[in-house]
Amino acid sequence: MNALRGQVGGEISVEMDAAPGIDLTKILAEMREQYESLADKNRRDAEQWFFSKTEELNREVAINTEQLQSGKTEITELRRTIQSLEIDLQSQLSTKAALEGTLADTEARYGTQLAQLQGLITSVEEQLAELRCDMERQNHEYRVLLDVKCRLEQEIATYRRLLEGEDAQYVEG
Repeated sequence: MNALRGQVGGEISVEMDAAPGIDLTKILAEMREQYESLADKNRRDAEQWFFSKTEELNREVAINTEQLQSGKTEITELRRTIQSLEIDLQSQLSTKAALEGTLADTEARYGTQLAQLQGLITSVEEQLAELRCDMERQNHEYRVLLDVKCRLEQEIATYRRLLEGEDAQYVEG
């Protein structure tokens, strides 16, 4: 480069028309201040958001805990109700079984009594049929005897007339 300078042989002077130099330190300090301010604001916003969300979650946890406790209480009461209803059901089933047994005994007893009464009715009906036959036979015999009686009375009346007629003839004669 020195050799080239020597060949050119002259001096070059360069002047620049430029604005005064920018203070990069000042700009960096301002940027740093803005960044820290922004970071501080973001940190405060994040803390505020975190605290609001934490408070909201704490409220939800309190509500859910209360609902959970209420649900547990309700489940306990429902279990007691179920146990009570199961005991009542067992009692009702026992009562039903006892009543069914009583009903079966009653049906058997009345069935036996009904069979006895049916046998008695059949016997009475047979006796009645025999009586009816006897009555019809006696009625027939009565009519026959009444008919015989009537004929005999007629014969007796005829004989009386005849006897009275003979007596009358003897008395006249």
